[in-house]
Amino acid sequence: MSESWIVGINPVEGALSNDAERVREVLVENGQRNPRVQALAERAKELKIPVHHRPREQLDRVAGEARHQGVVALYQAPPLAGENDLPDLLEQAGNDALVLVLDGVTDPHNLGACLRSAAAANVTAVIVPKDRAVGLTPVVRRASAGGADRVPLIAATNLARALRSLKDAGVWITGLAGDTEQSIYDIDLKGPVALVLGSEGEGIRRLTRDTCDFVARIPMPGAMESLNVSVASGIVLFEALRQRRVR
Repeated sequence: MSESWIVGINPVEGALSNDAERVREVLVENGQRNPRVQALAERAKELKIPVHHRPREQLDRVAGEARHQGVVALYQAPPLAGENDLPDLLEQAGNDALVLVLDGVTDPHNLGACLRSAAAANVTAVIVPKDRAVGLTPVVRRASAGGADRVPLIAATNLARALRSLKDAGVWITGLAGDTEQSIYDIDLKGPVALVLGSEGEGIRRLTRDTCDFVARIPMPGAMESLNVSVASGIVLFEALRQRRVR
């Protein structure tokens, strides 16, 4: 396990609400009068988490380039879940299993935004390749707006093998690509499904694509060839929910 700083009001609030036992201490900027920051400090004290008031310069140092808004928290991050955790997660989800697979998405802001969409869609798990992912860094946590604490992130040593495990468990896999005529809106996304997206530049890798049951695209009648991966993730996840009529 490794320790890192969670930076900003929303990320600290998410950590205190969803994973407080891993928060080691909270630093608040001296003279901070933001009522949300004050409420976070009181919440941390109620949870028996040490709260220290420190000069702004100290918070600037631990926050780096991120905007801390007057509050940071030292967090002991758990290890990412592994492929062995998948069967239990799928069994618990049953016919409602909805998995997001990100192949080659290494930008922390994009990964964080994808986790935010995944949490909003009540995704069963997000799977990333272990050697092509950034992990749950402070930037990822901030971009996820608390989503990183709400959805399991699984780092797969072998992504193709993880996809085959999904198929063996009865999950139908649809990859997203721009060079196919099949529309995502014509794919049946009810029941246990996994949606696979790649980076904007390279897309999903060939071996990953070959493992998919279907390959589809998001129709774009405008003069753009691709969407940001986090936007595309939101579109396809909520199309699945639309088909399932989740309210």
